[in-house]
Amino acid sequence: MDNPSESKVEAKETPKPQGVATPAFVEAPKPPTSVKPAAAGIKKPKQDRPPEDDPGIWRISRRNFFSVAGWAAFFVFLATSTVGTLRMMFPRILYEPPSAFKAGFPQDYLVDEVSEKYKDDYRVWIVREGEGFYALSAICTHLGCTPRWLSTENKFKCPCHGSGFRRSGINFEGPAPRPLERLKISLADDGQLLIDRNIKFLFEKGEWINPDSYLKYS
Repeated sequence: MDNPSESKVEAKETPKPQGVATPAFVEAPKPPTSVKPAAAGIKKPKQDRPPEDDPGIWRISRRNFFSVAGWAAFFVFLATSTVGTLRMMFPRILYEPPSAFKAGFPQDYLVDEVSEKYKDDYRVWIVREGEGFYALSAICTHLGCTPRWLSTENKFKCPCHGSGFRRSGINFEGPAPRPLERLKISLADDGQLLIDRNIKFLFEKGEWINPDSYLKYS
């Protein structure tokens, strides 16, 4: 006689459909091999300071800093001293136009003419009279400005402070304390007028009577 318990178990079993494969065991996916966990015990250096073994300037000690600063100051002093010594071997020279210059031939000037041909380059006026020539310095005796020749008024007028000078160079208006200075005038070997700006003659010292302050020419 069949066992009733076995028949019940058999009745509970679900028959498997034919033609359907039984699924195999599926393994869990492995983590990607390219991603490696961070090694335990290794710390990344902070971004605001270098690592302990960094030999850069951030790791310089106070003692080393003063040592480097001292050597730098020494080399700067040495370089400055060397440059100063070399500079003394080449003194500064101010190249200026020569003090004496030729101003053309006497026949190039008209009688009673005040020539301003050399006022800009040499600050000199050349005046011709019936008896000869004299040269005036175009420097105001007040503060050193350059006066203007006003032919209509027959005078020199300083634009800075209003000093006025007659054609002879005598001051007569404004704050200028003394007349204009006359310069040495002579004839060069080739017959041209030769003006020397380094030799001056002052009216207030009675030097306008000096023969070199006036060139007689007729």
